[in-house]
Amino acid sequence: MHATETEHSHNPFAGLNGFGNPERWQLDGLEPLPEAEWARMREFVALSDAEMDAMLSTVEALFRRGHELVVATYDYLLHNHETAAILGWENGADPAHLSERRRFFTVWLARLLGMDFSADFAHYLFRAGKLHAAHGPRRAHVPPIYVTGSISLVNATFARFIMEEMPGHALAPLALAGWNKVLTLHLHLMLMGYQTALALDRGDFSVPFVLFGRMRTVTGAQQVTIHVDRGATVETGLRKFFNYYPQSRAEVFDVAWADGERVDSHGTPWLTVNRVYAVKPMWRVLLNGKDISYIGGPAVALNPGDEIHVFPPGR
Repeated sequence: MHATETEHSHNPFAGLNGFGNPERWQLDGLEPLPEAEWARMREFVALSDAEMDAMLSTVEALFRRGHELVVATYDYLLHNHETAAILGWENGADPAHLSERRRFFTVWLARLLGMDFSADFAHYLFRAGKLHAAHGPRRAHVPPIYVTGSISLVNATFARFIMEEMPGHALAPLALAGWNKVLTLHLHLMLMGYQTALALDRGDFSVPFVLFGRMRTVTGAQQVTIHVDRGATVETGLRKFFNYYPQSRAEVFDVAWADGERVDSHGTPWLTVNRVYAVKPMWRVLLNGKDISYIGGPAVALNPGDEIHVFPPGR
Protein backbone atom coordinates (compact mmCIF):
# COMPACT_ATOMS: atom_id res chain seq x y z
CA MET A 1 0.00 0.00 0.00
CA HIS A 2 1.43 3.38 -1.04
CA ALA A 3 1.08 6.51 1.05
CA THR A 4 -0.88 9.34 -0.51
CA GLU A 5 0.36 12.94 -0.72
CA THR A 6 -1.93 13.80 2.23
CA GLU A 7 -0.46 10.98 4.29
CA HIS A 8 3.05 12.22 3.47
CA SER A 9 2.24 15.73 4.64
CA HIS A 10 1.18 14.36 8.06
CA ASN A 11 3.83 11.67 8.32
CA PRO A 12 6.47 12.64 10.91
CA PHE A 13 9.01 10.59 8.92
CA ALA A 14 8.33 12.32 5.58
CA GLY A 15 11.62 13.58 4.18
CA LEU A 16 13.64 10.79 5.77
CA ASN A 17 15.09 7.87 3.84
CA GLY A 18 12.40 5.63 2.41
CA PHE A 19 9.49 8.04 2.94
CA GLY A 20 8.09 10.77 0.74
CA ASN A 21 8.50 11.19 -2.99
CA PRO A 22 12.14 10.80 -4.03
CA GLU A 23 13.56 13.14 -6.62
CA ARG A 24 16.15 11.89 -9.09
CA TRP A 25 18.26 14.98 -8.93
CA GLN A 26 20.96 16.13 -11.32
CA LEU A 27 23.91 18.49 -11.59
CA ASP A 28 24.97 20.74 -14.40
CA GLY A 29 27.63 23.38 -14.83
CA LEU A 30 30.51 21.07 -13.89
CA GLU A 31 33.96 21.80 -15.26
CA PRO A 32 35.05 19.66 -18.23
CA LEU A 33 36.65 16.32 -17.50
CA PRO A 34 40.46 16.54 -17.65
CA GLU A 35 40.62 14.26 -20.68
CA ALA A 36 37.99 16.35 -22.48
CA GLU A 37 39.85 19.58 -21.75
CA TRP A 38 43.10 17.89 -22.83
CA ALA A 39 41.58 16.96 -26.20
CA ARG A 40 40.00 20.40 -26.62
CA MET A 41 43.26 22.22 -25.91
CA ARG A 42 45.24 19.88 -28.14
CA GLU A 43 42.85 20.63 -30.98
CA PHE A 44 43.17 24.37 -30.33
CA VAL A 45 46.99 24.45 -30.43
CA ALA A 46 46.82 22.33 -33.60
CA LEU A 47 49.79 20.07 -32.95
CA SER A 48 50.57 18.73 -36.42
CA ASP A 49 51.93 15.37 -37.56
CA ALA A 50 55.00 17.18 -38.91
CA GLU A 51 55.66 18.73 -35.50
CA MET A 52 55.20 15.35 -33.84
CA ASP A 53 57.71 13.75 -36.20
CA ALA A 54 60.19 16.56 -35.58
CA MET A 55 59.76 16.19 -31.82
CA LEU A 56 60.43 12.45 -32.09
CA SER A 57 63.71 13.19 -33.82
CA THR A 58 64.87 15.13 -30.72
CA VAL A 59 63.76 12.68 -28.03
CA GLU A 60 67.06 10.81 -27.86
CA ALA A 61 69.06 14.03 -27.47
CA LEU A 62 66.73 15.29 -24.76
CA PHE A 63 66.72 11.93 -23.01
CA ARG A 64 70.51 11.99 -22.76
CA ARG A 65 70.30 15.27 -20.86
CA GLY A 66 67.27 14.33 -18.75
CA HIS A 67 69.19 13.76 -15.51
CA GLU A 68 70.92 17.11 -15.96
CA LEU A 69 67.58 18.85 -16.37
CA VAL A 70 66.13 17.28 -13.22
CA VAL A 71 69.15 18.13 -11.07
CA ALA A 72 69.52 21.66 -12.47
CA THR A 73 65.83 22.43 -11.95
CA TYR A 74 65.95 21.81 -8.21
CA ASP A 75 69.31 23.50 -7.87
CA TYR A 76 67.71 26.56 -9.42
CA LEU A 77 64.70 26.40 -7.07
CA LEU A 78 67.01 25.94 -4.11
CA HIS A 79 69.07 29.03 -4.94
CA ASN A 80 66.08 31.25 -5.71
CA HIS A 81 65.12 32.89 -2.42
CA GLU A 82 61.35 32.84 -2.95
CA THR A 83 61.05 29.27 -4.22
CA ALA A 84 63.43 28.03 -1.52
CA ALA A 85 61.16 29.62 1.09
CA ILE A 86 58.05 28.05 -0.48
CA LEU A 87 59.69 24.61 -0.31
CA GLY A 88 61.02 25.19 3.21
CA TRP A 89 64.59 25.06 1.98
CA GLU A 90 65.89 28.37 3.37
CA ASN A 91 68.63 26.46 5.20
CA GLY A 92 69.19 23.88 2.48
CA ALA A 93 67.11 21.16 0.87
CA ASP A 94 65.78 18.34 3.01
CA PRO A 95 67.25 15.19 1.35
CA ALA A 96 64.04 13.17 1.58
CA HIS A 97 61.94 16.02 0.22
CA LEU A 98 64.42 16.70 -2.59
CA SER A 99 64.49 13.02 -3.55
CA GLU A 100 60.68 12.91 -3.55
CA ARG A 101 60.41 15.94 -5.84
CA ARG A 102 63.10 14.67 -8.19
CA ARG A 103 61.24 11.36 -8.57
CA PHE A 104 58.00 13.18 -9.34
CA PHE A 105 59.74 15.40 -11.90
CA THR A 106 61.51 12.41 -13.49
CA VAL A 107 58.23 10.53 -13.97
CA TRP A 108 56.67 13.61 -15.56
CA LEU A 109 59.68 14.12 -17.85
CA ALA A 110 59.64 10.46 -18.93
CA ARG A 111 55.98 10.67 -19.88
CA LEU A 112 56.57 13.97 -21.68
CA LEU A 113 59.45 12.56 -23.74
CA GLY A 114 57.41 9.37 -24.27
CA MET A 115 54.81 11.50 -26.08
CA ASP A 116 52.07 10.40 -23.69
CA PHE A 117 48.73 11.90 -24.76
CA SER A 118 46.54 9.47 -22.81
CA ALA A 119 43.51 10.34 -20.71
CA ASP A 120 45.38 8.89 -17.73
CA PHE A 121 48.15 11.46 -18.22
CA ALA A 122 45.56 14.25 -18.38
CA HIS A 123 44.36 13.18 -14.92
CA TYR A 124 48.00 12.92 -13.74
CA LEU A 125 48.64 16.55 -14.74
CA PHE A 126 45.33 17.66 -13.21
CA ARG A 127 46.36 16.02 -9.93
CA ALA A 128 49.81 17.60 -10.15
CA GLY A 129 48.11 20.99 -10.27
CA LYS A 130 46.17 20.16 -7.09
CA LEU A 131 49.39 19.16 -5.33
CA HIS A 132 50.94 22.53 -6.17
CA ALA A 133 47.95 24.24 -4.53
CA ALA A 134 48.93 22.85 -1.11
CA HIS A 135 46.92 19.65 -1.54
CA GLY A 136 49.95 17.39 -1.34
CA PRO A 137 51.29 15.56 1.71
CA ARG A 138 53.60 18.47 2.60
CA ARG A 139 50.91 21.13 2.04
CA ALA A 140 53.34 23.35 0.11
CA HIS A 141 51.52 26.07 -1.81
CA VAL A 142 53.35 27.05 -4.99
CA PRO A 143 52.04 30.35 -6.41
CA PRO A 144 50.97 30.07 -10.07
CA ILE A 145 53.77 32.36 -11.23
CA TYR A 146 56.24 29.59 -10.38
CA VAL A 147 54.12 26.85 -11.96
CA THR A 148 54.01 28.82 -15.21
CA GLY A 149 57.63 29.92 -14.85
CA SER A 150 58.88 26.37 -14.34
CA ILE A 151 57.23 25.20 -17.56
CA SER A 152 58.84 28.14 -19.37
CA LEU A 153 62.25 27.19 -17.97
CA VAL A 154 61.83 23.60 -19.18
CA ASN A 155 60.91 24.91 -22.62
CA ALA A 156 64.01 27.12 -22.70
CA THR A 157 66.21 24.24 -21.53
CA PHE A 158 64.82 21.99 -24.27
CA ALA A 159 65.81 24.65 -26.81
CA ARG A 160 69.36 24.83 -25.42
CA PHE A 161 69.78 21.06 -25.29
CA ILE A 162 68.58 20.64 -28.89
CA MET A 163 70.92 23.38 -30.14
CA GLU A 164 73.85 21.81 -28.27
CA GLU A 165 73.11 18.19 -29.16
CA MET A 166 71.81 18.75 -32.72
CA PRO A 167 73.46 21.96 -33.99
CA GLY A 168 72.01 23.13 -37.28
CA HIS A 169 69.51 20.28 -37.53
CA ALA A 170 66.84 21.14 -40.08
CA LEU A 171 63.97 19.86 -37.90
CA ALA A 172 65.01 21.70 -34.73
CA PRO A 173 62.73 24.77 -35.23
CA LEU A 174 59.70 22.60 -35.96
CA ALA A 175 60.49 20.35 -32.99
CA LEU A 176 60.73 23.34 -30.67
CA ALA A 177 57.37 24.61 -31.93
CA GLY A 178 55.87 21.21 -31.09
CA TRP A 179 57.45 20.99 -27.62
CA ASN A 180 56.17 24.48 -26.87
CA LYS A 181 52.63 23.41 -27.73
CA VAL A 182 52.85 20.21 -25.66
CA LEU A 183 54.26 22.01 -22.62
CA THR A 184 51.42 24.52 -22.94
CA LEU A 185 48.99 21.58 -22.87
CA HIS A 186 50.63 20.35 -19.68
CA LEU A 187 50.51 23.78 -18.09
CA HIS A 188 46.82 24.18 -18.94
CA LEU A 189 45.86 20.89 -17.27
CA MET A 190 47.99 21.64 -14.22
CA LEU A 191 46.42 25.07 -13.79
CA MET A 192 42.97 23.51 -14.19
CA GLY A 193 43.68 21.21 -11.25
CA TYR A 194 45.30 24.08 -9.34
CA GLN A 195 42.25 26.32 -9.65
CA THR A 196 39.92 23.45 -8.69
CA ALA A 197 41.88 22.93 -5.48
CA LEU A 198 41.82 26.64 -4.65
CA ALA A 199 38.04 26.67 -5.18
CA LEU A 200 37.66 23.76 -2.75
CA ASP A 201 39.34 25.81 -0.01
CA ARG A 202 37.48 29.05 -0.70
CA GLY A 203 34.40 29.90 1.39
CA ASP A 204 33.00 31.17 4.68
CA PHE A 205 32.59 27.78 6.37
CA SER A 206 33.56 24.15 5.92
CA VAL A 207 31.40 21.13 5.11
CA PRO A 208 32.88 17.62 5.58
CA PHE A 209 32.11 15.10 2.84
CA VAL A 210 32.35 11.56 4.25
CA LEU A 211 32.75 8.85 1.62
CA PHE A 212 31.85 5.16 1.71
CA GLY A 213 32.41 2.05 -0.38
CA ARG A 214 33.63 2.53 -3.94
CA MET A 215 33.91 6.27 -3.51
CA ARG A 216 36.87 5.74 -1.19
CA THR A 217 38.60 3.63 -3.82
CA VAL A 218 37.92 6.05 -6.68
CA THR A 219 38.95 9.19 -4.80
CA GLY A 220 41.61 7.73 -2.54
CA ALA A 221 39.99 9.53 0.41
CA GLN A 222 37.63 8.69 3.25
CA GLN A 223 36.72 12.30 3.93
CA VAL A 224 37.31 15.66 2.26
CA THR A 225 36.48 19.12 3.56
CA ILE A 226 34.87 21.62 1.22
CA HIS A 227 34.42 25.31 1.92
CA VAL A 228 31.37 27.25 0.75
CA ASP A 229 30.05 30.77 1.17
CA ARG A 230 27.08 31.63 3.34
CA GLY A 231 23.86 31.12 1.41
CA ALA A 232 25.32 28.23 -0.59
CA THR A 233 23.29 25.13 -1.37
CA VAL A 234 24.13 21.44 -1.42
CA GLU A 235 24.51 21.86 -5.18
CA THR A 236 27.41 24.26 -4.61
CA GLY A 237 29.19 21.72 -2.41
CA LEU A 238 28.51 18.86 -4.82
CA ARG A 239 29.79 20.89 -7.75
CA LYS A 240 33.06 21.63 -5.93
CA PHE A 241 33.41 17.98 -4.92
CA PHE A 242 32.86 16.56 -8.40
CA ASN A 243 35.09 19.19 -9.99
CA TYR A 244 37.85 18.20 -7.55
CA TYR A 245 37.28 14.45 -8.10
CA PRO A 246 36.19 14.31 -11.76
CA GLN A 247 37.10 10.61 -11.95
CA SER A 248 34.24 9.86 -9.54
CA ARG A 249 31.49 11.22 -11.80
CA ALA A 250 31.16 8.02 -13.85
CA GLU A 251 30.45 6.09 -10.64
CA VAL A 252 27.66 8.33 -9.41
CA PHE A 253 26.02 9.77 -12.51
CA ASP A 254 24.48 8.94 -15.84
CA VAL A 255 25.30 11.57 -18.44
CA ALA A 256 22.46 13.28 -20.25
CA TRP A 257 22.40 16.20 -22.65
CA ALA A 258 20.26 19.31 -22.38
CA ASP A 259 19.59 21.93 -25.02
CA GLY A 260 20.52 25.48 -24.18
CA GLU A 261 20.87 28.82 -25.86
CA ARG A 262 23.69 31.33 -25.89
CA VAL A 263 23.88 34.79 -27.39
CA ASP A 264 27.00 35.76 -29.31
CA SER A 265 28.69 39.17 -29.31
CA HIS A 266 26.34 40.35 -32.06
CA GLY A 267 23.24 39.46 -30.05
CA THR A 268 22.44 36.42 -32.18
CA PRO A 269 21.13 33.41 -30.23
CA TRP A 270 22.52 29.97 -31.05
CA LEU A 271 21.82 26.49 -29.79
CA THR A 272 24.17 24.72 -27.39
CA VAL A 273 24.16 21.23 -25.96
CA ASN A 274 25.17 20.98 -22.31
CA ARG A 275 26.29 17.94 -20.33
CA VAL A 276 24.01 17.14 -17.38
CA TYR A 277 24.79 14.59 -14.68
CA ALA A 278 21.77 12.63 -13.38
CA VAL A 279 22.33 10.64 -10.19
CA LYS A 280 22.17 6.88 -10.72
CA PRO A 281 19.52 4.82 -8.93
CA MET A 282 20.43 3.69 -5.40
CA TRP A 283 23.22 6.22 -4.95
CA ARG A 284 22.53 8.28 -1.84
CA VAL A 285 23.80 11.67 -0.79
CA LEU A 286 22.82 12.41 2.81
CA LEU A 287 22.71 15.85 4.40
CA ASN A 288 22.89 15.39 8.16
CA GLY A 289 21.54 11.87 7.78
CA LYS A 290 18.70 12.75 5.38
CA ASP A 291 18.75 11.63 1.75
CA ILE A 292 18.59 14.79 -0.36
CA SER A 293 16.37 12.92 -2.84
CA TYR A 294 13.57 13.28 -0.25
CA ILE A 295 14.21 16.78 1.07
CA GLY A 296 14.40 18.96 -2.01
CA GLY A 297 17.47 17.73 -3.83
CA PRO A 298 20.62 19.82 -4.34
CA ALA A 299 18.71 23.08 -3.85
CA VAL A 300 18.68 22.57 -0.05
CA ALA A 301 20.66 25.24 1.80
CA LEU A 302 23.91 24.47 3.59
CA ASN A 303 24.68 25.79 7.05
CA PRO A 304 27.71 25.74 9.36
CA GLY A 305 27.91 22.37 11.11
CA ASP A 306 26.33 20.45 8.23
CA GLU A 307 27.84 17.17 7.05
CA ILE A 308 27.36 15.29 3.80
CA HIS A 309 27.71 11.51 3.39
CA VAL A 310 27.98 9.79 -0.01
CA PHE A 311 26.89 6.13 -0.18
CA PRO A 312 27.08 3.79 -3.18
CA PRO A 313 24.36 1.19 -3.80
CA GLY A 314 24.25 -1.61 -1.27
CA ARG A 315 25.00 0.55 1.78
